[in-house]
Amino acid sequence: MRVAAARYRIGMPADFDAFAEHQRRLLTEAAAAGAEVAVLPEYLALELAATFDERVRGDALASFAAIQRYRGDWLALFSGLARDTGMTIVAGSFLLDPGDGRYRNRSDVFAPGGTHDWQDKLQLTAFEQATGVIAPGDHLKVFDLGALRAAVAICYDIEFPLPVRAQWSAGARLFLVPSCTDTAAGATRVRVGCLARALENRSFVVQSVTAGDAPWTPVLDTNTGHAAVIAPMDAGFPADGVLAETTDTDVWAIADIDVAALEASRSAAQVANDRDWPAQQQPALARAVVAPLR
Repeated sequence: MRVAAARYRIGMPADFDAFAEHQRRLLTEAAAAGAEVAVLPEYLALELAATFDERVRGDALASFAAIQRYRGDWLALFSGLARDTGMTIVAGSFLLDPGDGRYRNRSDVFAPGGTHDWQDKLQLTAFEQATGVIAPGDHLKVFDLGALRAAVAICYDIEFPLPVRAQWSAGARLFLVPSCTDTAAGATRVRVGCLARALENRSFVVQSVTAGDAPWTPVLDTNTGHAAVIAPMDAGFPADGVLAETTDTDVWAIADIDVAALEASRSAAQVANDRDWPAQQQPALARAVVAPLR
C-alpha cells in the first residue's frame, strides 16, 4: 500500500470553493503518485476561518463557531474526493460542535466507497484546555482499509502509548497522525511519539503537519515540522525509521508499506517490543521499591 502524508502550508482561501479547489488539486497529486491513503493535518478546517471578516478570523472562539456552517460542505467535499481519487482520505481535523456547545477535535476518515467515520482527539493540549470550550473524545476506534487495519491518533494522542496500544491490540498496524505544532519543541515531541509508537508496536506511522505562517489567525499563526512515513527501526527498514520525509519545499511524503512483509520479518528482528510488551506488566514491576544503598 502506498501512503502519503501532507506538509500542508496554511493559506488564506477567499471562500469555500477556493478551499475545495486547493484540496482537490493536492489530493489529485497524491493519487497521481499512486497513493491509496492520504493524510492531511490537524486543524485543517480552521483555514476556513479566513473566509470571514477580520473580527471573526482573528478570534479563536469566534472562528470555532463560524466554521460550523461549513460542516455539510466539508463532508460532501472529502467524500467526493475519496470517491473520485479512489483513496482513503484522513481529512485532518474539524473542530466540531456536536450540539452541546463544546467542540470535539474530530478527524474524519473517508473511504473510496462513500463511507465515512471519525476519531476524536482524546488528550487535550494546554492550548485546547485553556480555550474552555474544547472537550476530549471518549471513543477509541480502528478502521478496516481493505486488508489492512488502521487507526487515527491526533497529534498529542500519539505521545500516549496505552490508547495506541489498545488500537494495536484491536488489529491496527498503520497509525495515521494529523498534527499541528507551532514550535520546534512541539514538533520534536510529536515526532518522537511517532517513532516510539512505531517501535513498540512494530507498526507503520504516517504523520501530516501544518506549515508556514498565518498571522491572520491566533490558532494557526506559526507552524513547524515535517510530514513523514515511519517504520520500526529494525532489520529491513531504515536505521532511523524514516521511510519518507518532506523537505521545506515538498507537499507530500510518500512511501510504500507492506504489513505482510513486516510480519514476515519478525524472525530476523533484532528486538520485538510488541511481543515483549506483556513482560512489563508483571505484578513485580507494577511498583518500584526503595532500595537503600546503606
